[in-house]
Amino acid sequence: MQSANMFLKKTVRSCVLPFAAQYGMKKDLFPLSRTLSLSLCLKQDNSCKPSEKLDLDAWKKVMKSGLHEEVREMVSEPQEPSSLAAAREILEMWRLAGRLVPENISEEQLKTFMECPSKSAKRKYLKYLHLKELHKKSDKRKMDEKRERRLEAQEQASKMDETKKSSFICMWSNSMDKAYNWRAAQSMIFGQPLVFDMSYEKEMSVREVTNTVRQIVLGEGSNRRSVDPFHIHFCNFKDNSLYHKEFIKHYREAWGKLLITVTDQCYTEIFPKNKLIYLTADSPKVMKSFDHDKIYIIGSMVDKSIKTGVSLARAKRLGLETAALPLEKYLLWSTGAKNLTLDQMMHILLTLKDTADWKKALEFVPKRKYCGFVNRPVQELKKSLDLINTLKLGKRREEVQKQFAKNYSKKYKLK
Repeated sequence: MQSANMFLKKTVRSCVLPFAAQYGMKKDLFPLSRTLSLSLCLKQDNSCKPSEKLDLDAWKKVMKSGLHEEVREMVSEPQEPSSLAAAREILEMWRLAGRLVPENISEEQLKTFMECPSKSAKRKYLKYLHLKELHKKSDKRKMDEKRERRLEAQEQASKMDETKKSSFICMWSNSMDKAYNWRAAQSMIFGQPLVFDMSYEKEMSVREVTNTVRQIVLGEGSNRRSVDPFHIHFCNFKDNSLYHKEFIKHYREAWGKLLITVTDQCYTEIFPKNKLIYLTADSPKVMKSFDHDKIYIIGSMVDKSIKTGVSLARAKRLGLETAALPLEKYLLWSTGAKNLTLDQMMHILLTLKDTADWKKALEFVPKRKYCGFVNRPVQELKKSLDLINTLKLGKRREEVQKQFAKNYSKKYKLK
């Protein structure tokens, strides 16, 4: 009898329990097992006495405990859905039912929806969110349409302007380029030479060479646009030097088409020495007027490191005449060094060549460096500069004002 019970227990565990775990048929298992056990007992042992009875209740308890253990092992209990997931399911059901529900809802809005006290309040809140979403979509659509219309209008206007101006601009640019090139070509034959000394590469760093070339490029553009341009000479110019590389970066393919003279010879080998004048700020001689018969030399060097005396020493070694611009004679200099950039020098020389007016020429000097333009001797200019510096510092203000009023009349006021 015990062996029969063990056999039935194994049979139920191997065959019946997987079926019950899959379909959840727990209630029908025990009648089925009871019938199987009784019929199997009758078949195996027909000599059982009717007085012997099977304790079905005990066997039921044993089977039930084993069944629960197997079901717990094989089937994991499903997790209950969270409140947010339940709220999202409700929203999906309402959306399918045709109610006004927003398409996208945040967690905060979902929590607010759950906190609504009644169903009508929840429905009104969802309707509010739905209308708000519709307004946002309509505003975005309007903005996109407005942006598209504006872009189309700009494109149409640009096309109209291009069609109107393209022919004129092309004709104007071509004609002006031809005029500039014609003037530069004439200056190479009949123009006054202007020399840039390119022998200062070793005196400068790479950054200073880059700034020098940039200033020369600006000056060359101003010269090309001038009514009476100079014939520019780049002397002491070496191929594959830093100057050469920087010029190619700026001009690219136009470098070989420039109407200028580039040579590795020194200017003393090309021009007579008695016609050469080296312009340097360190020269003791002040330039009084512009001479159209002279050939002026500009050192291709920036004033970042303020290398005083370098260009003057080179001019003296070559036995050349030197000159400095009369900045102290016409400008009430206040602060800073009296060195100018190469493009400013080009503007000043071009203006002097055309007008011979120092006041117009020195307008290209940065105004931060001087207080005003005067037309006095150098000694009186220095006195005025000392007085103005004293006034700026605030020392003996009243005494200086009285002394200034006594020594200088109204005719010497600054213009």
